[in-house]
Amino acid sequence: MKAIVDCNSFYCSCERLFKPKLDKRPVVVLSNNDGCIVSRSDEAKSLGVQMAGPYFQARHLIEENGIAVFSSNYNLYGDLSMRVMDTLRSIAGKEKVEVYSVDEAFVDLPDMPIAELEQAAREMKETVEQWTGISVSIGVAPTKTLAKLANYIAKKNKRVTGCITVLATREQQREALQQTRLNNIWGVGYANAQKLFNLGITSGWELATMREEWAHTHLGGVVGVRLIRELRGEPAVEMKKELVEKKMIATTRMFGSPVDNITAIKEAVATYTSRAAEKLRRQYSAAKVVSVFIVRKGQNHLLDWRDGNIGTHTTLPVATSITQELIKPALELVDHLYEAGNTYKKAGVMLSGLVPDASVQGSLFNPESKNIQRRLMDMMDNINFSQRDDILKFASSGTTRNWKMRQELRSGRYTTRWDELFEVR
Repeated sequence: MKAIVDCNSFYCSCERLFKPKLDKRPVVVLSNNDGCIVSRSDEAKSLGVQMAGPYFQARHLIEENGIAVFSSNYNLYGDLSMRVMDTLRSIAGKEKVEVYSVDEAFVDLPDMPIAELEQAAREMKETVEQWTGISVSIGVAPTKTLAKLANYIAKKNKRVTGCITVLATREQQREALQQTRLNNIWGVGYANAQKLFNLGITSGWELATMREEWAHTHLGGVVGVRLIRELRGEPAVEMKKELVEKKMIATTRMFGSPVDNITAIKEAVATYTSRAAEKLRRQYSAAKVVSVFIVRKGQNHLLDWRDGNIGTHTTLPVATSITQELIKPALELVDHLYEAGNTYKKAGVMLSGLVPDASVQGSLFNPESKNIQRRLMDMMDNINFSQRDDILKFASSGTTRNWKMRQELRSGRYTTRWDELFEVR
C-alpha cells in the first residue's frame, strides 16, 4: 500500500503555527514580489479568493473580509517542510519516504490487514501534527495514483473524512473513480483531459476501463499504459529514491521593481550566481556550463531560457565551483543580452554540465591554488550560513540591491534567525 501525506494549505499553516489567533481567520500567502496568491486557507477559499489570482485584483475582497495577508517566507516554509519530512522518516523509515514536493511525500506502507490501514494513517497524521504543528491529510491506496485520488477526497470534505481516506478495496476504488472527473486525476494533464472529454470519457472509472492498447495510442505510449494500470490498482509508478545530487542548479528571481540599467542587472546576476555556487558546493560538484537569462517587462517569462531573445550560455574551459570563476562569465553573458532602452523584470542563472568537484584537474603551474580557493569558499559558506543574509558577498553583487524582490508583508523567520525568534509573553 502507498500513502501520500499532504500538508493542508501549507504556507498558510506555517504562518498560523506562530500566530494562533489566526486559527479560524482566513489567510492568504503571496508569491515572489507579492504578485499573486499562492496559498489560501479554507476560510479564504470559501470567501471566493482565487488561487494564482493577482493580489491587486483580490485586494478589495481581502480588505472587506479582514483576510490576513503574508509575503512568501521561504526560510520558514523550507525549515518546517524539513521537519515534516523528518517526522515521516522517523515513523516509516528513511528508505520508505519519497519527498514529492515541499508539502507532499509518498510513504510506502508495510503489508497489514485492510482493517488496520485507517488507524495506521490516523496515527501518522496525529504524530506529524503533534511534532510539527502542521495539519496534514492522508490518502491510502495500492498505487500512487489512487493514493493521490484518496488524498483529493480526504481534502475535499475534511469534516466528513477527518482528512483521511483509504481506498483499499476494488469497490472503494470504483466508487471513488466514478465520482471523480478526469481533470482531478493525478497524471491527466489539461490537454489530455480535454482530449478525453471530446472522446466522451469524463470520469476516472471510464478511463480505468479502457484497454492498454488504446491508452498507448491516445495517452502518450508507456505513460498512458502506466496510468491505466495505476487506476486499476496495479502499481506501475514505483517509489523513487531521494535525489541527493541535482543535475542542474538554478537561481531565478523577479525584481522588486522593473530595472532599466545594466549595473543593477549585473548585481542581480552576480548575486544569483553566488547563491547557485553555494548550492553547487553543498553537493560537492563543479559546473562546466553557465547560462543566464533576463526577461523584459511585458515579455513572457515562461519562454524557454535557451531562446536567444532572453537567454544565452557559455562553456567553461574547466569545470569549477569557485564563485568568482562563475560570476565573471555570467556577467559577460549579461553584456550580450542587455539592450539599452528596455526595462527588465526578471533574471536567472543556471549551472549545468555538473561533475564531481574532486574530479576537476588542478593547475600544473599553481597546484595549491584550487585547494586554497576552495577552502576560502567553504569559509564564506560557513560564515554566511551561520550569520545569514549574505554577510560576506562579492562586490559585484552590490550593496544597496534596490532590485531585490518585494516582501513587504513577510513574517519573521522564526526557526532560522536568532534575531527573529518567536517571543512568548
